[in-house]
Amino acid sequence: MTPWEFTGKSLVNCTCTYGCNCQFNGLPDKGHCHAVAGIAIEKGHYGGTRLDGLRIAAIFKWPGPIHEGNGEAIAFVDQGADPQQREALLKIMTGQDTDPFATMFSVYASTVTKMNDPVFTTIDFEVDVDGRVGRLHIEDYVETVGEPIRNPVTGSPSRAQIVQPEGFEYAVAEIGSASSTTKGPVSVAMQNTYGQFANLHLNNHGIVRS
Repeated sequence: MTPWEFTGKSLVNCTCTYGCNCQFNGLPDKGHCHAVAGIAIEKGHYGGTRLDGLRIAAIFKWPGPIHEGNGEAIAFVDQGADPQQREALLKIMTGQDTDPFATMFSVYASTVTKMNDPVFTTIDFEVDVDGRVGRLHIEDYVETVGEPIRNPVTGSPSRAQIVQPEGFEYAVAEIGSASSTTKGPVSVAMQNTYGQFANLHLNNHGIVRS
């Protein structure tokens, strides 16, 4: 197994209402799960290959709960990545060189039956985890915008967190609102649904906890 590790920031938007039942071992409130995710790697490596500053993203579409499988996905990799970096990122994203079910990459890969060809392109991605704001733009494929949940009376930002001491994606996530539209082979649309903003520190064995 080639060792890998990275730190970074992520924005995830799925079809569930704020909170997302899946975070609590529940069933998706729409009966299905569609999701868009973006990750900006700050520092990282795959073996001797550096991954600093690269970005990745994905669209997922499951017809029912994630654990029932039959999902479809497409991966996006920063066009600035060289061939070794592209191979490394795709291996990480598809759950290879990872303990079984130790990361979200491994978990989700096990539920996908149709993996579309990866796209190497410009990934415009900005996220402020504490501020619960972000934007993911991939020309011809993805437009996602995240913002804070707002009090329906005053309109002021409302802050909530999910803490997962034994999770496989993050230790703490800031919860906000997000909207997405996608085009291409995996088409989804979400408006003002669950937005997840998190700092990530992952390796072959799962979350790296301080």
